[in-house]
Amino acid sequence: MPGEDSRYSSLMLRDAGQGPDEAPLVDEIARRIRERIMSGEFPIGQPLRQAALAEEFAVSRTPVREALRQLQHGGLIEVHPHRGAVVRVPAPWEVRQAYEVRAELEGLAAQRAATRVSPADIGLLRAHNNVLRQAVSQPGTPVTAAANDAFHTGICAVADNGMLQRMIDQINGSFPRNVSSTALADAERHRTENVREHDAIVCALADGDGERARDAMHAHVINAGEYLTAWYEHRSRTVYAPDRAAATARR
Repeated sequence: MPGEDSRYSSLMLRDAGQGPDEAPLVDEIARRIRERIMSGEFPIGQPLRQAALAEEFAVSRTPVREALRQLQHGGLIEVHPHRGAVVRVPAPWEVRQAYEVRAELEGLAAQRAATRVSPADIGLLRAHNNVLRQAVSQPGTPVTAAANDAFHTGICAVADNGMLQRMIDQINGSFPRNVSSTALADAERHRTENVREHDAIVCALADGDGERARDAMHAHVINAGEYLTAWYEHRSRTVYAPDRAAATARR
């Protein structure tokens, strides 16, 4: 890709210096790997080979290894004896718990937004949801994760509470953002319900009804969490399980 060589060359030069530049280099590599995990380019269950990453980023294995350790500490990857580093598959109970907290936080955001929302904000939220509506009405149209994210982040922005936004971002950063879209890809009924639930949230916001907006958002996030939990339960049985594979190999 154009420009990639210059960026990787920059990384290589920084890596050669080591010393004070090593920590920023590790952070930069961790950031790039994290972005690719969150986008789904590195899907859950995929191995992350140090040698391949070092070659791609034009650095030695040392900063790659440290970057992977950083991501392991953050919970996005895990290291197995027989596979090395892999993109972590969250346990279903973790997903459910995260969405329970997210429902409370986004419910509060919707309640606050109801007293601050403008007609322009309402129009933008409806536009985002109409993108999702169109995707549902046209079979074969991929789920538009960007529109769904924009709908939720738009409400958080109107809520105007930096601490609340950071807490929601922290939860959202715990799981790859493409997973919801992947889970919804073949679930037309749930995608339709998702759009209807968004409509209910927007109507409550337009009416300035904070309690109704909060309840609608809370129910919406809980429903999404239950669906995603079930998807992860199925996925955790199909994604490579190192312990099971190792046991099979010993037989």
